[in-house]
Amino acid sequence: MSTTMKRPRLLAVEALDDYKLCLQFINGSIYTISMKDELEKTARLRLLKDPKVFKKAAIVEGEGWTVEWRDLDIQLCADILWLDAQAQNATDENTKIFATWRARNGLSLADAAKALGMTSRTMSAYGTGQRPVPRYIALACKGWEAEKKNLSV
Repeated sequence: MSTTMKRPRLLAVEALDDYKLCLQFINGSIYTISMKDELEKTARLRLLKDPKVFKKAAIVEGEGWTVEWRDLDIQLCADILWLDAQAQNATDENTKIFATWRARNGLSLADAAKALGMTSRTMSAYGTGQRPVPRYIALACKGWEAEKKNLSV
């Protein structure tokens, strides 16, 4: 089944060993991501470090907007999981920098486009791999974060 996605939405999730999630999106793409670093960095997610608890990852049937652990009231949205999947599975460094930048800063396509002075369509093409991310865009992402950090100091 290949359906286009306006927003990332999940068809299925499977919790694997070593704190990995296999994610199947409604457009047919399948990615495996590691949650190990997030479980270390995020206090609330540390509750998932018990492998038996982690294995209880599920999606709400017929919805697919989140992966959840119902017993703990923990949800991870499909948008962020999509960005993490793009970053962790990027085939080149520029794409990895771009996807990680969006995920780390929680930027929608519109927000990323505004930050870089580009169109949402271009951001989408970079995010889906339809167009390669140029080096100057990866550098612009790094510069945007550096400037944001300097302004907050």
